[in-house]
Amino acid sequence: MIHSLNKSLRVLSTSAAFGLLLVAAPQAFAATPADTLVEGFAIDDIITIDPGEAFELSTAEITANCYSKLVMLDPADTSKVIGDLAESWTISDDGLTYTFKLKSGLKFVSGNPITATDVAYSFERAIKLDKSPAFLLTQFGLTGDNVADKAKAANDTTFVFTVDKPYAPSFVLNVLTATVASIVDKKVVSEHAKKVTPSADYKYDTDFGNEWMKTGYAGSGPYKTMAWRANEAVILEANPNYYGEKPKLKRVIYRHMKESSGQRLALENGDIDVARNLEPGDLDAVQKKGLSLTSAPKGTVYFFSLNQKNKNLAKPEVAEAFKYLVNYDAIGATLIKGIGEIHQTFLPKGQLGAIDDKPYKLDVAKAKELLAKAGLKDGFTVTMDVRNNQPVTGIAESVQQTLAQAGIKLEIIPGDGKQTLTKFRARTHDIYIGQWGSDYFDPNSNAETFVINYDNSDEGKNKTLAWRNAWDVPKELSDAAKGALLEKDSAKRAATYEDLQRKVLAQSPFVFLFQQVEVAGYSPKLKNFKLGPSFDTNFVYPVSKE
Repeated sequence: MIHSLNKSLRVLSTSAAFGLLLVAAPQAFAATPADTLVEGFAIDDIITIDPGEAFELSTAEITANCYSKLVMLDPADTSKVIGDLAESWTISDDGLTYTFKLKSGLKFVSGNPITATDVAYSFERAIKLDKSPAFLLTQFGLTGDNVADKAKAANDTTFVFTVDKPYAPSFVLNVLTATVASIVDKKVVSEHAKKVTPSADYKYDTDFGNEWMKTGYAGSGPYKTMAWRANEAVILEANPNYYGEKPKLKRVIYRHMKESSGQRLALENGDIDVARNLEPGDLDAVQKKGLSLTSAPKGTVYFFSLNQKNKNLAKPEVAEAFKYLVNYDAIGATLIKGIGEIHQTFLPKGQLGAIDDKPYKLDVAKAKELLAKAGLKDGFTVTMDVRNNQPVTGIAESVQQTLAQAGIKLEIIPGDGKQTLTKFRARTHDIYIGQWGSDYFDPNSNAETFVINYDNSDEGKNKTLAWRNAWDVPKELSDAAKGALLEKDSAKRAATYEDLQRKVLAQSPFVFLFQQVEVAGYSPKLKNFKLGPSFDTNFVYPVSKE
């Protein structure tokens, strides 16, 4: 059965191969096909692969390999933005208008030419859909009513983007490297658009192909998405129309594998080529088997957050007490050894203005004083929603033990990535533990989501992490974050973020834990397998096999 499955994978169409993949799961394959990269990866956080809606770390990697944008982060130097579809761009003297010239001869996977009209449509679509990542573009003053004027095609090869304020150009360009700025094929998406009835919350009569795009594909990247099924697999195939460096392998399969030990064994047996979620205890074992390891510091911070709708968690003294009820040293020495380092501020190392202050340590006595001051000397009971994989499950259990020392009873509610994220986004959690990866490599990506809450009502449209936790952010902090966007002097801008991090550290309902170092074990048969500085720079098109 396993031998014939592998033989079939080499010759069958992608749809047939996917069907066989599902039949075989969770059994292992034999040796992976020579023209296929197979990665074991916990991808249960994927909710959709529509770049106008996707807002998860795993999806960022998928879309980055399958869609193109006007500009992209330079993987070799994260301080630079380079052209992708755009050949060049200019900025008006008043700092409000960005004019992009597209490269010539570009095509989507469908064979349709890529024009500035497709770019304008992609922006309009993201704004009018108004899904979770839309705020990345609406922060420039774009609305459904004005997007046709603010993001438009001057001709087939010229796209004009007008912002509402003279922001630092590096900020604007960095935002345009985010997934939500991916360019889709207008003709293909429009053909799959579904008529809908306008409502008070959604005034358009089309879904802009959103239902189809949840699993469909209309891009121009080095690979095309052929199939995705939740908690099972994603299959990519090389795009023959790609204008850049051609993919070395015909196919990439991301197999959903949650457990580190299962990934390690599959890698050792040759059933997968890459293991993406190895825990500290499996790293040494991989190397002892003659397999390879690679790592890259990620702009991803892990945290847990306290929903301010909970009357106990809304007390400032309680938020501070929680920061003293984490055994940071033990977590650093065991649960994240080799895959992260303790980090207590919202900006990850490597970004402008990042600091490395670590004022908190486990101090049960101090926490008890704060709880008594809050009128909770006998503690209370609270829940935490936890994605059931490592290291967050282990961290949650560690926090459960240290909270108990101060009289706080923590009930852990396990779930997969989609379940916990959905609850978090609906503001129905008590405590959520998870990770945040910068949407673009600029400090505002994290500053905005952790420090700005535009509308704290349940009807709020800009659903930042501050909003998700119902934190009515002090105006002083929000104003500082907004003001930093207009500061063109990098040193002054960095100083603003340094001060802001210290204030948020002391006042916010976020308990920052560590910054991720992504580690992957891989077969020595692979060449040019690397991890980038962000999930959307984990490119697979350079990878080949011996």
